[in-house]
Amino acid sequence: MHDCVLKMTGITKSFQGVRVLDGVDLEASAGEVHAVVGENGAGKSTLMKILAGAHAPDGGSVEIDGRTVVFGHPVQAQRAGVAIMHQELSLLPERTVAENVFLGREPVRRGLVDRAAMESATAELLDSVGEESFGPRDLVRRLPVARRQVVEIAKALSLNARIVVMDEPTAALAEHEAELLHTLVRRLASRGIAILYVSHRLREILDLADRITVLKDGSRVTTADASTMDAPTLVRLMIGRELDSYYPPRAAEPPGPVKLSVRGGGNARLRGIDLDLRAGEIVGLAGLQGSGRTELAKALFGAAPFTSGEMTPCRPCSVREGIAAGIGLVTEDRKAEGLLLNQPVRDNALLVTRATRMRRPGIERLLERVGLGPLRPTQEVRLLSGGNQQKVVLARWVAAAPRVLLLDEPTRGVDVGAKAAIHELTRELARDGTAVLMISSELPELIGMSDRIVVLRDGRIAGALPAGSTEESVMRLAAAS
Repeated sequence: MHDCVLKMTGITKSFQGVRVLDGVDLEASAGEVHAVVGENGAGKSTLMKILAGAHAPDGGSVEIDGRTVVFGHPVQAQRAGVAIMHQELSLLPERTVAENVFLGREPVRRGLVDRAAMESATAELLDSVGEESFGPRDLVRRLPVARRQVVEIAKALSLNARIVVMDEPTAALAEHEAELLHTLVRRLASRGIAILYVSHRLREILDLADRITVLKDGSRVTTADASTMDAPTLVRLMIGRELDSYYPPRAAEPPGPVKLSVRGGGNARLRGIDLDLRAGEIVGLAGLQGSGRTELAKALFGAAPFTSGEMTPCRPCSVREGIAAGIGLVTEDRKAEGLLLNQPVRDNALLVTRATRMRRPGIERLLERVGLGPLRPTQEVRLLSGGNQQKVVLARWVAAAPRVLLLDEPTRGVDVGAKAAIHELTRELARDGTAVLMISSELPELIGMSDRIVVLRDGRIAGALPAGSTEESVMRLAAAS
């Protein structure tokens, strides 16, 4: 291992009297990919925010290249060589790549922004990471998420960063896009940059990291070489107990009657969709980014309706019609599309039943059903962890009791404990007779949860696979030319 770049010693932090970090130590060396893992609420984000200058620690010290540093503002952390890539990217979509890379640090000539110099420098940065699919003048909003991550990396390089923090960088990426990002991460590490990598995806942690630090309840459990770890060990360290299985057992009984049927469904993004969803069955929906997975879920729900083909019991032309037909949708982006963040848990969980005047269950019993029993119904959703926020979204549809439930990336960005709870609830809903369509970019999850898998490619169904199919067979259908 190379020289130590970062040393955080005895870091403590409390919010409103609650200690969220308790004497945490963390070191990272030049050229190292150091993963930081733990359940939501373990203290990962707070520790990274202290390093990035967003929070001041109550106790402990931070050293960069052997010098003690104290940051009162994120700009000071940037100047000290710390760059952070958040899960929700901080780029400005209506500006060009070059304008984002040099935002607030634009080169000036004769009192004006020197656009030529800025674009030339950006082109060199993109070339240095092997990026050829877009250039300095492209608008960020036109780039897919994977390429926006490249812009963030170029920005970090422009800052001459010594330490790059990546917070759930692959949460919004499909499998093949994540692998591209992994290549860039290794390239950054080969330049002597220390990478702090925060992720809930255990397999990528084990494949990518040199060392792993596990946090639990604000304390460091251990730091160890990744080569000495495996997934079950990580799970046990993170949640303090064994997980008998990552996925609940599949239904022993064959699926029930068809709850939803589509023949020849199509719109601007989808063509010739034939699909049956049956009671008691979890159908996995696989496909590369841009294949039409989310578009299919929205078409079935009525949010972006089919404009051709037949669908029974009805072809909804609006969300209201979809709900009336007994269809529910857990959206891909819970913060932007799924939750009223400033509203209490109660209002979010009962949103559908109130809007449609359905019979409402008792809120305490509902929260207990989805594993949120300890929460106060009056607590604002924005204060919850990602896993608990997702359970609130699920509670909304448990309350509405749909015949068909569409789940778009239901475990994205949640920890292993919450993920296991969501898996169990999904299987429980299927056992109760709900027909479930589940979209996931994590192929092991899709294979582990599904009774069969439907694969989309370019807006069409490329084929279907039985339960227990291999990742290779899924990718062969998803990526075939």
